Amino acid sequence: MNKRHLYLLVLSLSAFGLGLFVYKAAVLQFPLVPQTQAELWNVEVHLTFFAKNKPVKASLALPRNTRRYAIVDENFISQGYGLTTVKDDENRRATWSIRNANGKQHLYYRATVRRVEVADLHTEPRMPDIAISPLLGAQLAAAQALLADIKEKSADATTMVAELFSRMKHPNADPNLQLLLAKDYSPENKLELATDILDLAKIPNRIVHGVRLAEFQRQATIVHWLQIFVKGEWKSHHPETGSPDIPSNYFTWWRGLQPLMDIDGGDKLAMTMTVAPNQEEAIQAAMYHTQLATPELLEFSLFSLPLEAQAVYRILLMVPLGALLLLVLRNVIGIKTFGTFMPILMALAFRETQLLWGVILFSFVVALGLGVRFYLEHLKLLLVPRLASLLIIVILLMAALSILSHKLGLDRGLSVALFPMVILTMTIERMCIVWEERGASESIQQGLGSLAVASLTYVAMTIPYMEHLLFVFPELLLLFLAGTLLMGRYSGFRLLELRRFKALTQ
Repeated sequence: MNKRHLYLLVLSLSAFGLGLFVYKAAVLQFPLVPQTQAELWNVEVHLTFFAKNKPVKASLALPRNTRRYAIVDENFISQGYGLTTVKDDENRRATWSIRNANGKQHLYYRATVRRVEVADLHTEPRMPDIAISPLLGAQLAAAQALLADIKEKSADATTMVAELFSRMKHPNADPNLQLLLAKDYSPENKLELATDILDLAKIPNRIVHGVRLAEFQRQATIVHWLQIFVKGEWKSHHPETGSPDIPSNYFTWWRGLQPLMDIDGGDKLAMTMTVAPNQEEAIQAAMYHTQLATPELLEFSLFSLPLEAQAVYRILLMVPLGALLLLVLRNVIGIKTFGTFMPILMALAFRETQLLWGVILFSFVVALGLGVRFYLEHLKLLLVPRLASLLIIVILLMAALSILSHKLGLDRGLSVALFPMVILTMTIERMCIVWEERGASESIQQGLGSLAVASLTYVAMTIPYMEHLLFVFPELLLLFLAGTLLMGRYSGFRLLELRRFKALTQ
């Protein structure tokens, strides 16, 4: 292939990608910068379970309008299922039912939530009934002793709840709490115990469950907190901090001790909740501005995918950026690495472990694995059995490191499991071969180069502006492709080699 053909291809890709980008930005008015504060949010719940060739009933707690957020639209997707929704004073619940089902089943619920900040969405709350504490015997005596001590060190119901949660942070320091919690220190068990103690103190209370609407979350975490009824209104308390209020970006989903989901006639029930800023307003404005009845670009864009798929592509679309940066660092600057894509996979793992902990954990596992690899060399094993043995040892090292870090209270150490084990194995194998063939200096140099490239790639791939830009304008990847093709013909000196060949320039 001659250079003219390559240049024409690069020019065509660049022109098409840049032209589509300018059209979407200038004509359709897609946002060029990520919105720091979104008024609309999409929340999608995906239920999966296995049916047993018999009638099935699956239920899910549904959100309601709150003082801070209002539900402007909601959809239920369930092929072949009947749907009923019921509501009471506190909660709403959807129930899917079918006469006969078999195999893996999928149910979806999707809601569009708008920030409202309206105080009169609800009527004035009435005084709730005070529940009777279910504690008996030794648990009742321990709860009464704990309650009496807390009352002595608090002034009112608000400070009493704060003092209770403060003590629950260190339950081993209080024998009464040890007895009441029965070695179950989960947030849910602590909240249930708090309601029992407050019932004993004749303070109306309830558990509230919700989700944080802050950024794109592929697997949103359910957040639990406690509310007490004081002076005619409900006051919220966060169980971890004990603060008398919760941040404004928490969206209440349901209240009480009922589970979020339930299944009858199936098993292995699982749930994935995805939260995403809703860009529907920008899209509607683009449709109105261009007076298009059916915008084809939007129908065949990434916004038409389910939220779970969108979350995957928000990460995948950053990989070409890392590949382009890797190409520059290797072919233009001259940094040596183990393999071509290993630094990019390391950078993807760093997204979960964070950079510092990722570098420490990766270096520690590789160093231990390298020692084991040298030992295996003395056993004179064939290549495939040696790699299989090394893979097993790497997994054992990862498990041992996770257990040790957990016992030491270093929860970040648990993220070592996020590293691709095959990449770790091949890195150790390659590093050992280079060590034997070219010496320790070359092996260490390539290892440090791989870490440096992975770190720089991680920094580039975690820029929020680039993530937004590549997701909204994926045609920019054509520019990356054009740049990669253009650099594919580069065969000149690398920057780090200029000093090495300095004599030739003279």
